[in-house]
Amino acid sequence: MARVTVEDCIDKVDNRFDLVLLAGHRARLISQGAPITVDRDNDKNPVVALREIADETLSPDDLKEDLIHSLQRHVEVDEPEAEQTQSTASEDDVSEETADRPDQPEAIPFDQMSEEELRAGIEGLVPPEKGDDY
Repeated sequence: MARVTVEDCIDKVDNRFDLVLLAGHRARLISQGAPITVDRDNDKNPVVALREIADETLSPDDLKEDLIHSLQRHVEVDEPEAEQTQSTASEDDVSEETADRPDQPEAIPFDQMSEEELRAGIEGLVPPEKGDDY
């Protein structure tokens, strides 16, 4: 790589290892078709990525967030919790439905189950028998 380009980037990204990670991530994005923000000047993707960081056309913090996001396998989404009034109404509906059908087991709300009830239920479970399928 161009030594001058790396030396220009050190004052933007303090750690050389972080610089390598960010520039490598940006170079992969460029090879996947991301638009570049500087003139290519017949340079390869890693040099273009370093020049973008050195010229501050891309924020290192934004690149770091994008790198972290690309490495995550499961992204948690904050969903608003349902109101307590809606959950109690749905529990009443379930109990009315099971009362109409005696062959159906009674629905047990798991969020209101005590630890002892949960342990008793787990202890009552029987492991499946091994057959020819396993």
